[in-house]
Amino acid sequence: MPVQSFVMALLLLLGTLGLPGGGAWAQSPPDALPLEVRSALERAEVPREALVAWVQEIAAGGRSSNGHDAAPPRLIWQPDQPVNPASLAKLLTTYAALDLLGPAWTWDTPVWLQGPISRDGTLAGNLVIKGSGDPKLVLERLWLLFRRLQQFGVQRIAGDIVLDRSAFVVPEQNPGDFDGEPLRPYNVGADALLLNYKALQLTFMPDVARGVAFIGVDPPLAGVRIDTSVPLAPPGGSSACADWRSALGAQFADPARIRFAGTFNAACGEKSWPVAYIEPATYNQRALLGLWTALGGALGGTVREGSAPATPPSFVLSSPPLADVVRDINKYSNNVMAQQLFLTLGLLQRGSGTPENARAVLRQWVADRLGADVAAGLVIDNGSGLSRDTRVSGRLLARLLQSAWAAPVMPELVASLPVNGLDGTARRAGSPGVRAHLKTGSLRDVRGVAGEVLGDSGRRYVVVAILNHPNANRDAARAALDALLRWAADDGAVAASATGGAAANR
Repeated sequence: MPVQSFVMALLLLLGTLGLPGGGAWAQSPPDALPLEVRSALERAEVPREALVAWVQEIAAGGRSSNGHDAAPPRLIWQPDQPVNPASLAKLLTTYAALDLLGPAWTWDTPVWLQGPISRDGTLAGNLVIKGSGDPKLVLERLWLLFRRLQQFGVQRIAGDIVLDRSAFVVPEQNPGDFDGEPLRPYNVGADALLLNYKALQLTFMPDVARGVAFIGVDPPLAGVRIDTSVPLAPPGGSSACADWRSALGAQFADPARIRFAGTFNAACGEKSWPVAYIEPATYNQRALLGLWTALGGALGGTVREGSAPATPPSFVLSSPPLADVVRDINKYSNNVMAQQLFLTLGLLQRGSGTPENARAVLRQWVADRLGADVAAGLVIDNGSGLSRDTRVSGRLLARLLQSAWAAPVMPELVASLPVNGLDGTARRAGSPGVRAHLKTGSLRDVRGVAGEVLGDSGRRYVVVAILNHPNANRDAARAALDALLRWAADDGAVAASATGGAAANR
């Protein structure tokens, strides 16, 4: 009997005896890529060296889901190769935050009314708002803040609206520096007083009878004129809806004027377009004054930056709990919220919300929670993965997911991950039928998935797979990641996956 056949027969025998390392998976050496994965990589013209991968049965409390001691990895491929994880970096930020702060933790935004309130509703002084990094000070909550102010009896602020943004100290950045797309909301920079992501929500509502699409804008920005309607395009079906934004002929370059020189196709129905404001430095002032005025309020002074007093605030606006914020970050891969959370860790653990403090907190947390060996090769940039410099290893992410499964915050973290084929960034899954909670990540030259997969046997597996290559976002390259997910869900039972020769682990 040839040596290879003898080894395969011995592994099968171990499986039938129920010994560790047995079962159908044992037919595949841990450093062999499944055939389907290799084939997809070849079709995409992506070398195997561009992939890192790790598949391992989840060990909750140090034991695997079938009651045995923690199983060794079922598949490892370049586990210590540093790679850009794209948005998989959010797993590190969100798990660390849940672990260090707790799922019920909230951001508090204190507000001061500096002066008496007259009978006619005039605040004889300033309104002061101090940011603490809350990533969810969105339009609805700003409305609640001003409604609270009106419930104090204030209709006019004689002084100024003073904004204290000192909790975060971050370098100024051009929103277009990363990829030349300054109007994309994901490129908005972090801010201790981040209001509505410094973005506008434009809503286009077609009215066929009047031949126009009316334009709704939220929030209203003081000093910014925006067209209230755009002509409808001639009837011609809905094929143009794939590129309806371009057809509008939007002009965003002037901070004081937003125009639409094109048309809107009525067949598209109502559409919404979130856009980052072209002049982020003035967004807070314009948004607060615009909303306060829209609510019937008046301001005698200006909206300016300043310092909050050391006295107790008049009231505090609290954010949703951290678990809810983490869900938004991971389900929808929200880069701005992730960076807010990242800097918050630096603020709370080291006294100031600087990138350097936040990086130090995460590096120390990884060393303490996951081991100094995996922390040694970690390169952290901004906590969101929207970076060309971040580097992690497959081993680090696999160990992180194993640790999270045994942690008290496991339910909150797992529930925050997109459900494969159902919601979030995994809604349009290329591997339908695979039952999994998966964080996805993609940048130019980067594609990855990481999370937990429920196998047909009822066992759960940690799966990490990341491609770093110029062809990483080709359909065939994505098919390689989908094939690995299906292989894990099948418990690696298809013996053909291991045929064709096992490549050496690098």
